[in-house]
Amino acid sequence: MLSGRSALVTGGGRGIGLAIATALAQQGARVAIASRGQDQLAEAARELERVGAEALPLRMDVVERAEVEAGVAEVVRRWGRLDILVNNAGASGRTPLNGGEGVDRLWHQILATNLTGMYYVTRAALPRMPDNAHGRIINISSVLGKFGVPGYAAYCASKHGVIGFTRALALELAPRGITVNAICPGWVDTDMARQGVAEMSAALHVPPEEFQRQAMEAVPLKRMVEGTEVGALATYLASEAAAAMTGQAINICGGATTA
Repeated sequence: MLSGRSALVTGGGRGIGLAIATALAQQGARVAIASRGQDQLAEAARELERVGAEALPLRMDVVERAEVEAGVAEVVRRWGRLDILVNNAGASGRTPLNGGEGVDRLWHQILATNLTGMYYVTRAALPRMPDNAHGRIINISSVLGKFGVPGYAAYCASKHGVIGFTRALALELAPRGITVNAICPGWVDTDMARQGVAEMSAALHVPPEEFQRQAMEAVPLKRMVEGTEVGALATYLASEAAAAMTGQAINICGGATTA
């Protein structure tokens, strides 16, 4: 379905990013995975190669513009073009406004990664994406881009921003035939979700297992989303079947929100 197309997935070394990279590869795409962790990248590349993928690991911190430019240039040097961009790299953490000095540092880190990093990568990628040739940009937001959670102002603000960026860019790129959509996952079984469970259980003074049980009770389907399910949605958005979809923010959350 995606044979001959090249993709770049930021934050592709683990979790949702690796699940998306694997799904794209299984459909025939050549996939570059970008991450800050060299060991993580090497293992992720081996996983992709095990499913027969042509994989390109890239050491990249999305908040460092020079690293972003070099990484995107390497994709084009290797494969001649970039067809699919998945902006998945992200950071999270509790940022209560009555918190200590560390809150300011974390606020800037989260917004820099989730918003400015996405902007840097997209800006570097766009000149390398051909017009009217199945170009796809898929931004990973969150259901917290649709509603708020106390103590997570930075994360919520950044993920709302991802949706705004998606909607504006979709209109900007429509004349070029490049679609831009956002995926909004709920709880997904990843390291970031486990971090969230640990943070919230500590804030509420309950055991992690109890907080997770309560969180799943609030989800109509009573379970976490699997990374493979997010990967399947991303693959659909990258395909010809989704050629008429742009500017959308699509929930995959077990019914946690219908907004």
